[in-house]
Parts: sequence; C-alpha cells; structure tokens
Amino acid sequence: MDIKEIQNLIKFVAKSGASEVKLEMDDIKITIRTGSDDRGESTTYVQQIPVNAPVAAQAPVQQAQQAPAASPEPASDENSKYITIKSPIIGTFYRKPAPDKPMFVEVGSSIKAGDVLCVIEAMKLFNEIESEVSGKIVKILVDDSSPVEFDQPLFLVDPS
Repeated sequence: MDIKEIQNLIKFVAKSGASEVKLEMDDIKITIRTGSDDRGESTTYVQQIPVNAPVAAQAPVQQAQQAPAASPEPASDENSKYITIKSPIIGTFYRKPAPDKPMFVEVGSSIKAGDVLCVIEAMKLFNEIESEVSGKIVKILVDDSSPVEFDQPLFLVDPS
C-alpha cells in the first residue's frame, strides 16, 4: 500500500463520518480516528509489521488481489446460463453519464466488449465500468443512484 492509497483512504474515512477504522493486511496495520468534534481533524497510525515469510509464500496472496473484480462470472440457479458483471469498486452506481443524458444500457441492449455499462462514483471520481463480454443485457440488478459494494452483481448478460 503506497502513500497515495493511504491518503485516499484517509479522505474516504473522513467523508464517511466513521469515527474509527482499523485496517490490517499482511505487512501493514492502519488505524484512522476522526475527531468527534467538528474540527475535521483525523489521526492516522501506520505500523509496518515485519514479515519473515519467504517471498514465494506471498505470491498467491498478491495474485488473488490482482484478479480483475469486474470479470464476468456465471450466476447460479436459473440464471446459470447468464454471465454476471460485478462492481470492481465501492461507490454510487449511476446508469447514465449525467442527469440529462440517456442511460448507457437498458434491458435488451446488445453490448460488446469495451462498451460502457455504467458509472460508479467513488470519492468524487466517476469511473466508467466497461463490459468484458459481448451479449445482451438480461437484467439490471441495481437501481440508479444506489450505493454498491465491491464485487456486488450489477448486470446479467446473455452471451449467446
């Protein structure tokens, strides 16, 4: 985790209104406490934890973190023939680029790899979510202007 990611995390926590957040990963521990009074102060403690594990043992963890979150995966039950497109980040889901613009996609829209499906706003940045598959939108699983979590299903796509 580099300094830029830590700064972004601090800003996100400050805006969220949480009074304390603790994050522990393999080699780092972070505690962010925001002042309960309205001065907007925040205190951050970053502690490096020495890791004596060999580099080869850490490789599977790094590969798991680098897996693409928006990669389409088959859904279960009656939707098993459809591909699920999931959210790669936490944020607010928008179906159109601006309030006065048309929706990116509707149910029944044909899409191809690279087409923008939606926008997810995180920390005042609007991230375009592109399709990695071609097919037809079968179902939109999230309402416009709704908060979404990491890896939350957004769309069902029929690849045939």
